[in-house]
Amino acid sequence: QVQLVESGGGLVQAGGSLRLSCTASRRIFDMAMNWYRQAPGKQRELVARSLNADSAEILDSLKGRFTISRDNAKNTVYLQMNSLKPEDTAVYYCNALFGRAYWGQGTQVTVSS
Repeated sequence: QVQLVESGGGLVQAGGSLRLSCTASRRIFDMAMNWYRQAPGKQRELVARSLNADSAEILDSLKGRFTISRDNAKNTVYLQMNSLKPEDTAVYYCNALFGRAYWGQGTQVTVSS
């Protein structure tokens, strides 16, 4: 079992930044760690993924604004979001793959125009 706890969401004006954190209940060095988001009325979409400490991929449309990173020593993965836009408004979920998929509870990000 893996528990994931996200934090860092909130309300921000367009153009602002937020950093989301996801801390796992076990070490993450051997887990793929991902961020998804789900906007109202839309399907959940993969935003970023990190297969290991040397791997970081961002959804093409978000490249240049979002960055995923991980600190294996802290069992934590981050999503740095810059130049936020109203269309980035969504619930952001942390996901870990370790035999099966594990999900965090989600953190709300609201970007006002």
